[in-house]
Amino acid sequence: MNRLVTIFVAGFIALMLLSSMVFVVDQRQFALVFAFGEMKEVISEPGLHFKLPPPFQNKIELDKRILTLDTPDADRFMTSEKKNVMVDAFVKWRIIDPRLYYISFNGNEASARGRMGQIVKAALNEEITKRTVREVISGERGKVMEAIQRKVVAEAKQIGVQIVDVRLKRVDYDEKINASVFDRMRAERLKVANELRSTGSAESEKLRAAADRKRTELLAAAYREAEQIKGEGDAAASAIYAEAFGKSPEFYKFYRSLEAYRATFKTHGDVLVLDSNSEFFKYFRAPGGASAPAAPKK
Repeated sequence: MNRLVTIFVAGFIALMLLSSMVFVVDQRQFALVFAFGEMKEVISEPGLHFKLPPPFQNKIELDKRILTLDTPDADRFMTSEKKNVMVDAFVKWRIIDPRLYYISFNGNEASARGRMGQIVKAALNEEITKRTVREVISGERGKVMEAIQRKVVAEAKQIGVQIVDVRLKRVDYDEKINASVFDRMRAERLKVANELRSTGSAESEKLRAAADRKRTELLAAAYREAEQIKGEGDAAASAIYAEAFGKSPEFYKFYRSLEAYRATFKTHGDVLVLDSNSEFFKYFRAPGGASAPAAPKK
């Protein structure tokens, strides 16, 4: 019985010893093997590996994936015009030299992020102070990112890091000058709008004048043609009247008198004071226009 217990204990100790000597390196990580605090080996290949059990040797892991450095708040920088702009940037980075990285930061990722943040901020400040607000915001934004990446890459290599990409997420005016910038933009847009409105009004007046002139010309031509047609009609009517009434002059006089009566007594309220023997009432007195016999005197 005691022998079985001894075998079990020995097996358990051997198993524990073996488990402390065998470790697996993930494909997403580097493994650093230390012996009494001194780095002995850097393992970058994934798989099963061996080491001495603690305290003779121990290991730590470092992430070999592409990581992101993204500050939550935008930083303030001054342009060549002495104006403040707010810049929000992010950096894609990864460890390429685990030994140098560990020596630089003792494996502390927070310290590495803080150091890279300082490097990026210094590069941003150097590039932005050489440019105007317009160049930073729109004109040379691509050039700014390229220049920053070149500077950051060179310094990052000294701490075992590779800079994959640097991007400016947002570049904006400082809140203190936003109002003045917006006012200036509004004034410029208002000026352009007024110019367009003036041009449109001038074109409108030009078109309206041309339309009025064309209308006047068309009305004049139409009136002239109407008067010509009317004159020709009146001439034809006069010729017909002359031919018809020339055959009976007395009937013509009678017809013209009827026309005069119709025009004179058009309404019931018309009152005309004339001598009963007036020539106007010639055809009211007797047929043929003869004078009616005088009434007998009493």
